[in-house]
Parts: sequence; C-alpha cells; structure tokens
Amino acid sequence: MALSRLPMSRNVLLSVISAGVALLATSLFTVDETQTALRFQLGEIVEANYQPGLHWKWPLINNIRKFDRRLQTLDTDPERFLTAEKKNVIVDSFAMSRIEDALRFYTAVGGDPVQANVRLDQIIKDGLRSEFSKRTIQEVVSGDRDQIMETLSRLLKEQATLLGIAAVDVRIKRIDLPADVSNSVFN
Repeated sequence: MALSRLPMSRNVLLSVISAGVALLATSLFTVDETQTALRFQLGEIVEANYQPGLHWKWPLINNIRKFDRRLQTLDTDPERFLTAEKKNVIVDSFAMSRIEDALRFYTAVGGDPVQANVRLDQIIKDGLRSEFSKRTIQEVVSGDRDQIMETLSRLLKEQATLLGIAAVDVRIKRIDLPADVSNSVFN
C-alpha cells in the first residue's frame, strides 16, 4: 500500500510545483527599453510610466498595456493652403514625436497611435493654415520657411503635451505652386 501512494504524492507535488511556476510566470512582466507601460487593476489605471526592466503584477487582476516610446515620424499628405494674396500653395510636411506620458496618452487618445496621429495631423494643418494665411507667396517660398517651422514647432509642442506626446520637430519638405499659380508667377 505504501508503495502505491508514493507515485500519487509525487504527481501531486509535481502539479503543485507546475502551478506555482505558472503563477510566477503570469505574475512577472518586462518592459523593454523602447517601451513604457500602464498597469490596470480591473480596468482602472493603478500605475503608469513603468521604467524598463522586470516588474511584478497580480495575475488575472492586473493587465499591462505597453506603448512604444521610440521616435515616430508622422508624414502628412500634401495639403493646399491659401496665402495672404489668396493664392494656393501645396505644402508637404512631416513631424517627429514620441510618447512621453503614457497615462496622459491613454486618457487623451485611448492609447491609440492612429488617433494620436490624426490629432497631431490636425494641429499641424491648422498651424500651417494660420501661418500661410499671414504671408505672400514670395515670403513663403523665399524666406520665411524657417520662421514658419519654428512657430509650428512651438505650437505643436504645446498642443502635443496635452496628448502625452513630446513633439520633437516639424519640417516642411516641399512647397509647390499649382500649375495655374506657377504660370502667373513666372509671367
């Protein structure tokens, strides 16, 4: 009789050990150097902006949501803007940003990078529209590009902070004139 109980107690011991290992494995999580994370407890945020490394959580009670903190490039579609002389120009620009505050990012845009890009794109386009409407075509094309980018960078940094994003830079890649405006400028 004693011999038949020995394998069963060994099976119970192995089951307990494997359950303990599984519990430990689901209790630990890592945050990579390129990430930040939020910890939720039953759907409510309880801790934010985890630093890289190994961290602990309660299994089944806590969820972890990770966000990429690397520099992201938002390449906007070329857009038409009116100058002070009511002439159209086609402007192609891009911006670089990264997630700075995961809690604010999650509450502002639901943690959705696509939604964040839509909001940043709108801020950039509104800023460009405002800046181009104050200048003539000659000012836009020849000399005020640096001033426009500086003003736009300042505006984007202020607005992006409200989204938990650090705007690093905004650049105008190209300013084109529509064909009809090009002909009148050359004439």
